[in-house]
Amino acid sequence: MRIDKEVCESEAPVPSMVFRLEPRSGVPTYLQLVHQVEHALRLGYLVHGDQLPRVKDVVASLSINPNTVLKAYRDLEQKGLTIGRPGQGTFIAASPETVGLEQLTSLRRSLASGWLKQAADAGLDEQGTIALFMAALRDFRDSPVESRPARRDGRQRRVGAA
Repeated sequence: MRIDKEVCESEAPVPSMVFRLEPRSGVPTYLQLVHQVEHALRLGYLVHGDQLPRVKDVVASLSINPNTVLKAYRDLEQKGLTIGRPGQGTFIAASPETVGLEQLTSLRRSLASGWLKQAADAGLDEQGTIALFMAALRDFRDSPVESRPARRDGRQRRVGAA
């Protein structure tokens, strides 16, 4: 996924992202598109009002069936994340609560230079690193609420909230 917020002076705004596919991931193509939009929203790269790439542009760039893109966009709309405007395109309609982009950038850098570097130095490949991270995330999620840090607003997290 590439995020591109540039606006050409002579043209309409460029769509906010470019999709990428991992053919060997085993994840259906439409779900890969959905996940990329959801991740971009959670990371603050996409915000309310941003336009997703037009279906025909996604089809041309990825060489996939238009119905696949339509299915992904329909899924995002059913989740209340996007809204389709006939003749105009698909736009972000809602954004989940997230921390600021500056804090996310800092967390990402510390993860890359800290834990991920240690995992690579220990000899874990990408799949092993993902498996270890997901196991640690499950352990964290399943830990008692009292042992978790307070949220930014000072309240404790609800049981079952990540």
